[in-house]
Amino acid sequence: MPSPASPVVPAKHSVSVAGAVVGEDGRLLAIRRADNGTWELPGGVLELQETPQEGVRREVLEETGIEVDVSELTGIYKNMTRGVVALVFRCHPSGGAERTSAESTAVDWLTPEEIRERMSEVYAVRLLDALDGHGPHVRSHDGKQLIQAR
Repeated sequence: MPSPASPVVPAKHSVSVAGAVVGEDGRLLAIRRADNGTWELPGGVLELQETPQEGVRREVLEETGIEVDVSELTGIYKNMTRGVVALVFRCHPSGGAERTSAESTAVDWLTPEEIRERMSEVYAVRLLDALDGHGPHVRSHDGKQLIQAR
């Protein structure tokens, strides 16, 4: 219990959103990040005045050139090390054309097997969870590996 002289400071978290964009052929949209070269699903920090769905549409368009319709929340993922909570939504392409951006050096449509090969566990699971139809999933990780629920 804290003493009266040391007030409790609430933890600060950042909220990000990402789109698990599923094409008609079942492939999923992914980007290779410009800053570190890793493959991930498109997404980023939710802005203060936007809804999660608006944020997903904005982030996917900015990073890939693809316009999307957002259908449902498929997972909530917390990076326990950095305090980032990511909301992942299944989306379907509705327009636009693939292009890279300042944040992406490649944009590709990947099969589930290619996702497992190219992505780290904490990002691959977000796309694979979006395909399984059993969400929304709630998972925690340390930035590299999933942490099993207690």
